Amino acid sequence: MALIDKYFSRDDLKRIAQACAEVEKTTSGEVRVSIYNKKPWRLRKKSVFEVALAEFYRLGMDKTRDRTGILLFILLKDREFQILADEGINRKVRQDAWDEIANGLTDYFKKGRYVEGVVETVKKMGKVLSTHFPRKPDDVNELSDEVSVR
Repeated sequence: MALIDKYFSRDDLKRIAQACAEVEKTTSGEVRVSIYNKKPWRLRKKSVFEVALAEFYRLGMDKTRDRTGILLFILLKDREFQILADEGINRKVRQDAWDEIANGLTDYFKKGRYVEGVVETVKKMGKVLSTHFPRKPDDVNELSDEVSVR
């Protein structure tokens, strides 16, 4: 049994993907969630930031038209969380704002409220994004909303 199965059911993952889709109705930002059971062997000595950055590029988060991709990265085994945004977002929103939102996920995990924590975190990300990056009339969904699980 993979570690993720202790935290999230298939329906939970669908609920998280739906939260991403809902957020994207209000912003030109492209939101994804990626959940790793643990660090891959080749990245075992890397920080959560470095592992999240590798995942950011693997998922093509840097390929959006306006460079408005943003990733919520969850490392289950270590209970570490990272939010990474592309350069379009970083021009307007400082990393410490994302760090504060990601740190809030810790409390949900301590209470065993995993899916609720991820959904609420995605909503908080969306609130910030919609302020700085409202949805454009010609906006299209450039990236999958599906949760990436590894």
